[in-house]
Formats: sequence, C-alpha cells, structure tokens
Amino acid sequence: MDHRRPGDPANPLRRDADRARTRLRATFVLACLLAAVCGAAVGRAAWGAAERAADETARHRHSVTAVTVGEATYRDGPGENTRSLPVAPATWNYPAHRAHTETVPVPGSTRSGDAVRLWVDDHGSPAAEPPGTADIALNAVGLGTGAWAVLVLAAGAAVYARLWSVDRHSAQEWEREWEQVEPHWSGRLRPGQGSSED
Repeated sequence: MDHRRPGDPANPLRRDADRARTRLRATFVLACLLAAVCGAAVGRAAWGAAERAADETARHRHSVTAVTVGEATYRDGPGENTRSLPVAPATWNYPAHRAHTETVPVPGSTRSGDAVRLWVDDHGSPAAEPPGTADIALNAVGLGTGAWAVLVLAAGAAVYARLWSVDRHSAQEWEREWEQVEPHWSGRLRPGQGSSED
C-alpha cells in the first residue's frame, strides 16, 4: 500500500544531484537528436549548392577527343609528396575552327597518335572535369557529418562540465552530511569531542 501523501517526492532517496544528472543526460540525448537534424540540413544545403555549382561548371566544360603527338612522360604532381603523373603533348580542336596543342594528363600507357578524352573550357583550354554525383554526395555527407560531430562535441563538453560540477557539489554535500551522521552512527569520537561520561 502506498502511504505517500500528495506532494511527497517520488523517491526520498533520490537527491537533487540525481535529478540533475538525469536532466543533463536527457539534454545530451536531445542535443544529439537536434545535431542530427542540423547535420542533415547542412548536408542537404551543401548538396543543393554543390549541384547548382556543378551544373554551372558543366555548362562551361566540354569533352573533346585529343590526339597525342608524342610519347607519355612523367612529371611531378601538383604538391609535395605526390606521385608523378603521366603527361603527353596532344592536339585538339575547340571550338571547331581553333586548334590547340598542349601537354595534358594521359593514361600511363599512351603512345604517340593515341586518342584521349579531354575536358576543356569555353576557350578550348584544358580544364577539370565537372564534379559528378558521387563527388557531390561525398562532399555533402562530409559537411553534414562534420556539422553533426561539432554540435555533439560541443553539447558533450557542456554536459560533461555541468556533470562534473554537479558531482563535485554532491560529494561536498555527502561529506557535510556524513560529518553530522558518522559520530552517532559509528560511536567514535571526533578530535575535540570529549566523552559525555565524566
């Protein structure tokens, strides 16, 4: 039979620190859910922006067939500690009336006279391939995951700091309460306490 009166706490052994810990853990779970929503929103926005940029880039990129006019050689990559890239001199026409001859990246086994696919800009100069769906998706997932991770780490740090403060305060409360209870409970005298029996 339940003898608790209305207004009595649900569990008299449950302390304010316990309730604070429960609230903080619930806050962290909620923060993780909100971070997931924010991460999805960031990823979706990044996907849309990257798709629009890719469409704009693709309008100014053209795939042409170039013919190599020399053997493939190797040159250093664009940065330090990058592997050498095979290149060969090649010629192509773009626009149709304008001929170009430049050294361009090619497969390693390319020989003189081989046809290679090449991306060029509106002026016919070599250009990077427009980003594909896989590149766009990878970028969006990376940004969304990064945003989620930053928010979760920030929430985790804030909750951890607050939990540390609650635990420290709780330990101090226990210490104060124990100092009051322990002499009566154990029957031992503390320094400075005299015997009541003289």
